[in-house]
Amino acid sequence: MSAPAAAPAAQPAPAANNDDYLDKGLAQAQAKYGGGKIDPVKAKKINEKITDGFRGWVEKTFGFKIPKKVSN
Repeated sequence: MSAPAAAPAAQPAPAANNDDYLDKGLAQAQAKYGGGKIDPVKAKKINEKITDGFRGWVEKTFGFKIPKKVSN
């Protein structure tokens, strides 16, 4: 008789191809420090607003454009 398979660890939802590095990083931080209480699918719109706001703040404050690969 074989042992039951171990349940996989909770993983964030697979990122869509249009996620930039900033979005992926925020999703990973939520997965690691959110205690499993944050649904990455539901938080996607809010995360996008947060990272877009951060990108805008950096561009406005420091005067340089962030590459699209990092934040679109």
